[in-house]
Amino acid sequence: MPEADDRRPLGVFGGTFDPLHFGHLRLAEEACERLQLAAVRWIPAGQPALRGSPRVSAAQRLAMVRLATADNARFTVDCAEAAVSQASYTVPTLERLRRPEVCGAQRPLVLLLGADAFLRLPEWHRWQSLFALAHIAVAHRPGSSLAERSLPPALGDACRERFSTDAAQLSDAPAGRVVPFAMTPLAISATQVRALLAAGESVRYLLPDALIAYIRAHHLYTEH
Repeated sequence: MPEADDRRPLGVFGGTFDPLHFGHLRLAEEACERLQLAAVRWIPAGQPALRGSPRVSAAQRLAMVRLATADNARFTVDCAEAAVSQASYTVPTLERLRRPEVCGAQRPLVLLLGADAFLRLPEWHRWQSLFALAHIAVAHRPGSSLAERSLPPALGDACRERFSTDAAQLSDAPAGRVVPFAMTPLAISATQVRALLAAGESVRYLLPDALIAYIRAHHLYTEH
């Protein structure tokens, strides 16, 4: 079936992935389960817009995402953003996915975000256009409720009528809903992983073994 003809919800997971770790993988896996997604499309950024230059090249980060996701049939990797040198912005990325030859205008797209990233949404380029292009699924810790958190005023105004706790509603329209979901809390960050690697300490059980082998083989994240 051509991708543009598939009307099942597709998760969209963009990020620097510098490097990808088990927290990223678990978020995508639990999003598939909780939100009834057909798949998750991983999109490594070439140059992220809201942070400094990544420690390793886009090609290396793309290779690590491919290695980490290769054994999951529901995960696919989109290399388009990693192939260009300009800053990556989410709205243009979603506009590209909405092209008829890619996902088309009618397929439900579900942008996957952590709670911290969601709260910073008003800092994003053309952020209010996101709601016309995709649903937003926000991963949060069990026992917390995103709707009860103090949202920035602009974000609260934009989302007030969009919140839903019913994942089935993601299939009812191509875009426009904000759906929180609880995920297993894993206190892993890419910053922590890079610091451990720079210090020559173990990152076992923080990253897939295939990524650890790749990082070692290419001497990544070491202090020079």
